[in-house]
Amino acid sequence: MRLTTRTNLAVRALMFCAANPGRTVRASDIAQACNASSNHLAQVIHQLQLSGFIATLRGRTGGLRLAHPPADISVGRVFRLFEAGVPFAECFADAGNTCPLTAECRLRGHIARAVEAFYAALDPVTLDDLMRDNCGLEALLALRPQPAAACGTSQGPDRAGQLTRTGQP
Repeated sequence: MRLTTRTNLAVRALMFCAANPGRTVRASDIAQACNASSNHLAQVIHQLQLSGFIATLRGRTGGLRLAHPPADISVGRVFRLFEAGVPFAECFADAGNTCPLTAECRLRGHIARAVEAFYAALDPVTLDDLMRDNCGLEALLALRPQPAAACGTSQGPDRAGQLTRTGQP
């Protein structure tokens, strides 16, 4: 199984927002931090907004932020949103299915159950589960360096002015 780029970008965008709580973040900041195409990201952000995962603000000081606390955002729901329309195999496609075995093949039912088990395993996983006590991820995604006390490590600039971390995450 392979996830689509859109699903990957959706989770990255949500993690970026969660790493910057209480802030309105710009899509360009997410694209830069997550090595993402701005065009693809814009489409993903639009879908996340339509589905109620994020709130967007227009204008000069606009951007986006989580619409709900990270503990209320299910990773399984996000995956279903972006993956549900993508057929797992040719025989799952309504259009373009040329497999002559579809009517009699029993594998399709087993695959359908396996895919549903995959989503079911992700349903209880929340955005908070991905972010809580994940100091390394927070440091990568935070717009401003996090205070050392927040992550249980000491931080400081190295000779090149880059943020460095010491201690255990």
